[in-house]
Amino acid sequence: MQNLVINTPAKINLGLNILRKRDDGYHDIETFFYPIKLCDTLTFSESDDFIFTCSKPELMNENNLVVKAKQLLENEFKFKIKIRIDLQKQIPIGAGLGGGSSDAAGTILGIIKFLNLNVDDTTKLRITTALGADVPYFLNPVPSYAESIGNIITPLDCKLTYPILLINPGIPIVTRWAYQHVVPSSPVYTLKKLISDCEIDFLYMQNKIKNDFEPFVFKEYPEISEIKKELYKRGAMFALMSGSGSSVFGIFPNLDKAERALEIFKNHYFTFLHHENN
Repeated sequence: MQNLVINTPAKINLGLNILRKRDDGYHDIETFFYPIKLCDTLTFSESDDFIFTCSKPELMNENNLVVKAKQLLENEFKFKIKIRIDLQKQIPIGAGLGGGSSDAAGTILGIIKFLNLNVDDTTKLRITTALGADVPYFLNPVPSYAESIGNIITPLDCKLTYPILLINPGIPIVTRWAYQHVVPSSPVYTLKKLISDCEIDFLYMQNKIKNDFEPFVFKEYPEISEIKKELYKRGAMFALMSGSGSSVFGIFPNLDKAERALEIFKNHYFTFLHHENN
């Protein structure tokens, strides 16, 4: 195999409840992961050594999850992995979209396929969990309910046909900082009950599906709050910050309204319009 190309998708969180802090330092959560068509691209090719390049030079270091994923596979199989990995970034960094986690999972899957390694699902789950709580989701990025630290995943037969407009203001949010400031609580409405059948009345859900990171992130970065308000002003049925921020998405009743809103935002922010056919 000369080259292998893998697209690694972003996700949004349709609701994110932080339930409690655990004794191990992690937090129990419940969330609904929904994949969108915005992707990074990983290209794997033959090499006499390990080479990693990235379209964002500031990400070319040992802390990149692509490099860490390769290292965990080396530790697992006890041999040096010689491969070239080129990462083309499209997903904003520190945006609450899971870009780094998706790249990590894509690296695991890509190396396994490129080198024809025999790795069972249990080992994949263990390795990806070691890379990050939400990395296992990206092994099979389909609409899913996630609980525990985000690594217990239940796929749902769910497809949102409404257009989703994503806005990122270019404010990187460090996930660790977000978890240090969040106040865990028991939700009035559990996501599992609200979205289990995927029949979501978004107008009804505006005040029921929440993201527990929003209050203090909005206080620290009021611009993110203003984006959410503007999405509603432009006709969104539902808007929410994704993950720990700073991206905000709006779900619109039709493509025309979403495209009109896109025209307002695109000159100031990174934007992406996700739309699936019926």
